[in-house]
Amino acid sequence: MMNNAVTIEGLRVRRGRHDVFDGLSLTIPRGEVTGLLGPSGCGKTTLMRAIVGVQRVRSGEVTVLGEKAGSAALRHRVAYGTQGAAVYADLTVRQNLRYFAKVLGVSNAEADSVMEQVGLTPYARQQVAGLSGGQANRVSLGVALLGSPELVVLDEPTVGLDPVLRAELWDLFRRTAEGGTTMVVSSHVMDEALRCDRLLLMREGRIVSDTTPAELLADTGKTDPEQAFLVLIARDAEAQAAVHPQLRRARRQEVGS
Repeated sequence: MMNNAVTIEGLRVRRGRHDVFDGLSLTIPRGEVTGLLGPSGCGKTTLMRAIVGVQRVRSGEVTVLGEKAGSAALRHRVAYGTQGAAVYADLTVRQNLRYFAKVLGVSNAEADSVMEQVGLTPYARQQVAGLSGGQANRVSLGVALLGSPELVVLDEPTVGLDPVLRAELWDLFRRTAEGGTTMVVSSHVMDEALRCDRLLLMREGRIVSDTTPAELLADTGKTDPEQAFLVLIARDAEAQAAVHPQLRRARRQEVGS
């Protein structure tokens, strides 16, 4: 559907002998901040790589902005920020943004505009190596915003940052979405769920819940998103055990031990 930025149907990804996804299906709406949340190893990075078209898949369809994921038509419409600051530490903020602007074929004026957008104009002449972790991540975000992409996919951009810096970055994500860009942001910090418009909560390669922050708390009767997620995990475990009797037996043995 045109109101979805991403549509995934029957996605299967296998790594070695392990199925990361076995028929995963989901949609991500346009113009919102969608949080992809769950513990490390649940498949968040693999899913994001599939969305931007750099993940080898066994089967299934991944459609992004109406095109097949990874197609040439999406080259300047989708931006991907990997974990950590993916910029040159020995260059200044301005040099980094102007270098990547040249690679993307956009003007220096746009690079300077993006630098202002991410709040780094006062640090334009400072080397990235001398910036704080949050500021360095802002440089990476600035690079991702060059060329005015319609979809920005960020893999745990706030990992390792203190709560103040994390809050600043999430405010920036919100402003970016309000400007019309669809944001997909992964995290394993559950309190960040409340900053999203929509939530995809993952566990062991499955979507445990496709919801909103308000619906998550109302459905579980919790005020803390981490406690709410634990309730969903317990429900999911019971559902899986009902489908797979061997899981039910294993769970009973665990409780009895």
